[in-house]
Amino acid sequence: MSNTLYDRLGGQEAIAAVVDRFYDRVVADERVAHYFNDVDMQRQQAHQTQFLSAVAGGPVDYTGADMAAAHDGLEITKPDFDAIVTHLESTLEEFEIDADDRDTVLAAVGEYEDAIVTATA
Repeated sequence: MSNTLYDRLGGQEAIAAVVDRFYDRVVADERVAHYFNDVDMQRQQAHQTQFLSAVAGGPVDYTGADMAAAHDGLEITKPDFDAIVTHLESTLEEFEIDADDRDTVLAAVGEYEDAIVTATA
């Protein structure tokens, strides 16, 4: 059995597939799609794949902006953050990721909530 969450998730290719499907869900959601109107989605997906790979213990260093800087000025609310996390959780379920591993990924993302949520609803 694999030791790291990264391995259990299937490595970079599998994580990239999860990220692609995740963003399909996010940009289809009118509550949060506007955050991505002027975003290079190919670049965004590459950064998110790198980020999730790194937090999952993969042989990847995240080289993107820190979370506060990356989300500065976006005025993301708690309900919007929660909607995006729900899309991630649903995507992980769709890919049949084990419940404990889903919880670990969601907890890792949740650690950045204070840096991402900058506006009140």
